Amino acid sequence: MKAKIIITPKKAVLDPQGKTVQTALAHMGYTDVTGVHIGKYIEIDLAPGTDKAAAHKALNDAAFKLLSNPVIEDYKLEIE
Repeated sequence: MKAKIIITPKKAVLDPQGKTVQTALAHMGYTDVTGVHIGKYIEIDLAPGTDKAAAHKALNDAAFKLLSNPVIEDYKLEIE
């Protein structure tokens, strides 16, 4: 199994990297882009036979406590 965690800034938080990319895209002619948000993508390989529900609970806890900053970031966890 593989866990995928996508971490992005909350909508209300200023994203200077995203704004810089949006401005660069506009200068390159991509004028229809109205917003860019830069985040992190983390893949975690899980051992064969791992209980999916237990892994989801543990990784959700890790994403909240370690991998993201819950004050300024949201995250989405998927296990395949």
